[in-house]
Amino acid sequence: MSIRENIHQVIDLIKPEHILVSVFDKAGLDGLIEGILAANPGARFYSTGGTGKKIAEILGADASKNYISVEEFTGAPEMEGGLVKTLHPKIHAGLLAERGNPAHEEYLYRTLAAGSSCAGVYFDIFVGNLYPFTSVIEKEGTTAETARVNIDIGGPAMTMASAKNWHSIAALTSPSQYADFIAVLKNNGGRISLEQRFNLATHAMKSIGEYRSAIGSYFTRLDFHKDVKPYLNVQ
Repeated sequence: MSIRENIHQVIDLIKPEHILVSVFDKAGLDGLIEGILAANPGARFYSTGGTGKKIAEILGADASKNYISVEEFTGAPEMEGGLVKTLHPKIHAGLLAERGNPAHEEYLYRTLAAGSSCAGVYFDIFVGNLYPFTSVIEKEGTTAETARVNIDIGGPAMTMASAKNWHSIAALTSPSQYADFIAVLKNNGGRISLEQRFNLATHAMKSIGEYRSAIGSYFTRLDFHKDVKPYLNVQ
């Protein structure tokens, strides 16, 4: 494994053009979307499932101009149960690609156009919050199997990809951040600053660490024969 540093020019102010949204808690989305569109009326939102329906509802008549489903973008359908829809190279390349890196640009715009009518893009904002694992396990009668099903995979992966690549993308991980984000966006002339992206990334990294620690702590406490096996249809 090689370590690469300073191979691309870091851009301070980024215009929000491509926004990937994957949220369990949809509170505040209307204000966030309206604020982003005020900064850039041509901004495009990418999502799927219930979040996609909510965004289309907020956009109303402009949905066809400002919204594209993840399935259309990637050209890949989701697995039954809403699985693997965002675990796609085209999604994660858009989150991890470094602006100003010619090799990354070629990967986005050429290689990833296969299987879809849409070319790859740099995502400028990722908006995500996770399945409420800790709330689920606090409910009386929750089984280990219910807890297992409520482990978010795609959300943490996208959150960490965005946080790692804060040079290029802002990671919003809580509705409580939306108002301040829009206020700073306005103060920066409709652009997302490097400092703003860094501060959001540190919060995102911390939240994912706490989420994964909660999962590990819960399953470590279980007794396989008493807490797990009785709830499975073992052949």
